[in-house]
Amino acid sequence: MYWEVKSVKALENYTLLLTFENNEQRCFDVKPLLKTGVFRSLKDPAMFSTVRVCFDSIAWANNVDIAPETLYDESRPIPKSSTSPLL
Repeated sequence: MYWEVKSVKALENYTLLLTFENNEQRCFDVKPLLKTGVFRSLKDPAMFSTVRVCFDSIAWANNVDIAPETLYDESRPIPKSSTSPLL
């Protein structure tokens, strides 16, 4: 299934709070990617915080992006009753 990203928010510990077009919220952990290639630049907290929705996915100010399929498939759902995406 293919879902577009509607909103993204950078959280502590290199995680992202994502809202998809079906209004599902999910948490994506970027830490495993920070050791490879272009993602190394996201170790800088200032750069990490520049994340934004770009077309149907996300991108940072340095044009690093992640496909929406990857974001959805490799993220974890946040229960609707949860008050914190980090729980």
